[in-house]
Amino acid sequence: MKNGKNSWILYASLLVLFWGVWGAFSSEPNSRYGYPNEMIYVIWAFTMLIPAYFAMRGNRFDRRPIAAVYGLIAGLTGAGGQLLLFRALADGPAYLIFPLVSLSPVITVLMAMALLRERINRLAIVGVVLALVAIVLLSIPGGGGDSHAHGPWLLMAIGICVAWGVQAFCMRKAALVGVNDATTFGWMTISGLLLVPVALAMAGGFPTDYPWQAPTLTAVTQVLNAIGALFLVMAFSRGKASVVAPVTNALAPVLTIILSLAVYQTLPNIWGAIGIVLALGGSTLMVYSDEKGGADPVAPGALDDDTPAGAVPAAHKL
Repeated sequence: MKNGKNSWILYASLLVLFWGVWGAFSSEPNSRYGYPNEMIYVIWAFTMLIPAYFAMRGNRFDRRPIAAVYGLIAGLTGAGGQLLLFRALADGPAYLIFPLVSLSPVITVLMAMALLRERINRLAIVGVVLALVAIVLLSIPGGGGDSHAHGPWLLMAIGICVAWGVQAFCMRKAALVGVNDATTFGWMTISGLLLVPVALAMAGGFPTDYPWQAPTLTAVTQVLNAIGALFLVMAFSRGKASVVAPVTNALAPVLTIILSLAVYQTLPNIWGAIGIVLALGGSTLMVYSDEKGGADPVAPGALDDDTPAGAVPAAHKL
């Protein structure tokens, strides 16, 4: 398949598949064995090496400073936000933190429209709004309350929201300046590994009193997370950030809820049910409007899907 203007839909769909499945089972190591979240981060950082290896096969690593800048910003904001999330959850209520963090696509959309001059029609705007509302609703856990209405966790949650919004923007910007997908993902992998010592320090050292099933199950689930991250980079290089960010953030939780219903017999709360409807409706509107649009959003950094293994497209040669 050639790199058409709607090829982002394929990679966004694969992202939703991998992150949806990952989301349904990602809590198992912690809920089953009490495995620390910081160690889950450490294992995730190393699983990133697997898709990074396959992404780099046949592609040349872009050594330009601009590639390193956008790659490192994307990697450090993503990985740093994940570590900050662990700290925020230790101090504040999850039912308030996750809805705040889930608004990161708003940051991406605003930055894309202001700095990249991305334009979306009225139908897509309606879709974006529906998807953003859905993301918040899907992030509201069922039951449970908390008396902590404010505190340091609030600033951390806002920081995570901004960080992840900037990360998505930098993925798109990197592709627009000709950085190939493999290079951007490579820098993201490096960034994640750079923060491993920080995660270990937060965990109080390397834990050894957990059964082998805990790290094994973590590795299996986090591989899905890592592969999904690669598809995210590929989707952003082929589609508008103002469309890709809301679509992927809205649909992945929908699949997670569906799988949780099938595996754990767990029904979503009323907000989750409404969120599913809005996510499907909003995403459908955005995809439909993008198909009708005339502009080609494919960036120079997007690799041609028909490029033979081992070949380097002219736009990516140094």
